[in-house]
Amino acid sequence: MNFADLEAVTFYKLLGVVSDVSLVINNKGVIEDVSTGQDTMATLGCHSWLGKRWLDTVTTESKKKIEDLLVPLPETQNLLWRHVNHPMPSGGEVAIQYITVALKDNKLLAVGRNLERLAELQRRLVETQQSMERDFLRLRHIEARYRVLFETSPEAVLMVDTHSFRLIEANAGAQLLFKDAGKRLVGRDFRECIEPESQGEVQSLLRTALATGRIEMCSATLLGSSQPITVSATVFRQEGGAQFLVRLTQREPSAASNLQTDASVVLSEAMEHFPDGWLLTDTSGTVRSLNEEGMALLGLTAASQVVGQSLERWLIRGAVDWGVLNTSLKQQKPVRNFATEVRTLSGMTLPVEISAVSLAKPEPLYVMFVRDLNRRAQSSTELSQPLPKPFADLSQLVGRRPIKDIVSETVDAIERMCIEAALDLTHNNRASAAEMLGLSRQSLYVKLRKFGITSENDLDVDASA
Repeated sequence: MNFADLEAVTFYKLLGVVSDVSLVINNKGVIEDVSTGQDTMATLGCHSWLGKRWLDTVTTESKKKIEDLLVPLPETQNLLWRHVNHPMPSGGEVAIQYITVALKDNKLLAVGRNLERLAELQRRLVETQQSMERDFLRLRHIEARYRVLFETSPEAVLMVDTHSFRLIEANAGAQLLFKDAGKRLVGRDFRECIEPESQGEVQSLLRTALATGRIEMCSATLLGSSQPITVSATVFRQEGGAQFLVRLTQREPSAASNLQTDASVVLSEAMEHFPDGWLLTDTSGTVRSLNEEGMALLGLTAASQVVGQSLERWLIRGAVDWGVLNTSLKQQKPVRNFATEVRTLSGMTLPVEISAVSLAKPEPLYVMFVRDLNRRAQSSTELSQPLPKPFADLSQLVGRRPIKDIVSETVDAIERMCIEAALDLTHNNRASAAEMLGLSRQSLYVKLRKFGITSENDLDVDASA
């Protein structure tokens, strides 16, 4: 292409478009003219280079490259870009890529491109790569900890595919339980490892766990064994899809099974399979034993996870609820339908109803029956009961009295009902009732006087205050 007729102004504009900085350098390597094509290059102080040697404007490691650029190349040789670093007045360095072209009078034209954007992209690429390597290393550590925990767990643990029910992984405890020394367990259908009479129940357990996402448990018998075990299953998801985490726990003998009479053995077996949760505690609240339904309510897979612990830990109101139960049971009074909430092993809150009795032989013990209120169906008779007064007469008061008075009386009635219920549950224990209602004792006494629910003990307390 012939650019002989190209005007100087046009060439100057073209040079400003294709380059970020342009330098005219004489035969002594001194910069005679500077032109910048970006506003960002002004921070570099390029115009202060006028009259300076090009070698003096770069860092030490770039001087050799400048010396090479100052040597004119033959016209037949291709131009080579060189990476040069310039120190900035404010500190730091700026990377610029140069080529030089020979001009008349032994002068050179140096055309430069700013590499700051490219350097920023490279820096981000390096940071991203380092972050990915850190994440990969963290995942490797997590997988290593999982493997150690999986293999060293004494409990038999299996990974089962949710679609084909094939065994994906089995730990050493499972290999020992199935007596599979050749490690041929992986790849088999999990249902084939169960006795035929228990396969339907296990398959139903897996389907329920997949549908609800909760921990589900049942009793089953392994193939070739006569000893029943507890099978628990939960669902987790990985990149390949959903999988079952199945744990097999050998049945632990309950505390009631130590009784020697035939009637006691029958009673122990009945309580073990009771449809409601059943717990046996001592007088201090330490759990001695519980049945399968009790373990299911608390989200447990083995009785050892709760035996020896205080019942207060699993009650939401802790010492308050235990105080109410303990006070009644110490006085040999049975507790019926005590409404409260328990905290499961996974941290969920579950509304329950507790009934309890006290046993004197062979040692003082408490027996508690725990019922899940979410599963309890409301009877039709309860739904058809009329509203208690004054709620039944609300419609008759509309239009006769202002709504402010109706609401005030209704609130007072509800408040009185709550206080009376708390006093009834705590057997007239003012301190426990105040704590259950979330009030101070003084506030409770004020409300008792307001509603006329006072006794001689309350009057004595007021007189002493």
